[in-house]
Amino acid sequence: MTFQKNDVYGEVEKIVEINEVIQKIIKNKNWNEEWEKNLKVVKISDRIVIKPSFKEYEKKGDELVITIDPKMSFGTGEHTTTRLVTLMLEKHLQKGDRVLDVGSGTGILSIAAVKLGAKSALAIDNDDWCYKNGKENCLLNDVVDKIEIRNCEIAEVGEKDFSLIISNIQKNVLEEIAIEFKKRIKENGTLILSGILEGDKDEMVKYYSAFGFKLIDSMQTDEWISLVYKSE
Repeated sequence: MTFQKNDVYGEVEKIVEINEVIQKIIKNKNWNEEWEKNLKVVKISDRIVIKPSFKEYEKKGDELVITIDPKMSFGTGEHTTTRLVTLMLEKHLQKGDRVLDVGSGTGILSIAAVKLGAKSALAIDNDDWCYKNGKENCLLNDVVDKIEIRNCEIAEVGEKDFSLIISNIQKNVLEEIAIEFKKRIKENGTLILSGILEGDKDEMVKYYSAFGFKLIDSMQTDEWISLVYKSE
C-alpha cells in the first residue's frame, strides 16, 4: 500500500511503502462445547422453563420443564420470537386443542402446546435436521404419543380443522402460506404468528384480514412481535 504526502507547494515530500502481514493463530477448540456453554436454562414465565439437555435443573412446584437438545435446529427458548409464541400459547391455548406447528425446528412449540394441554400436535418442517431433532426432543419430553413430526411443506398436509396453528418463521414466508393456514384451520380457530418485526405489524394485520383472520392480541419484546388471530 502506497501513501503520498504533499507539502504546501504541491511537490511530493515522501513516499512511504507499507507492507504488513498479520498472522493470528487460533487455538484448536471444541466449538460445539463452547456453544453449549453459552446456552442457559430459560424461564419463559412463572410456569414454563426451557432446559438444554446438557444442563441440570430441578423443577419447582407446578413448573412445566421442556428439555431441548437443539443441535442444528432453531428453537432453544433463547430467541425472542420463541419466547413470544410460548407466552401466547400459555395465554390462548385451550385444553384439547389440535395443533399444527409450521416450521417446527426443534419441536419446542409443539412440546410446549402438549404440556399446556393440547390433545395433539402435528409439527412440520422442510429440513431433514429438524425432522430428526424434533423426534429426539419429543422422546426426551415423553410426548411421542401426542406429537407427530413430518418433513414436509404445509401444502402437503392433508388434515384440516386444526383448532390452533402456530408458526414462527420469516415474514415473507408467512405471507406466502397465509392461504394454506386458512384451508387448514377450523372456524373460530386461533392462529399465532411470530418472526415479525414491529414495523411490519400494520402490513401483516391488513394482509391477513384479507384471508378472513381477525387480530385479537399482540405482544412485543424489543423489535419483535407476535400476532394472534381468530379465523372468521
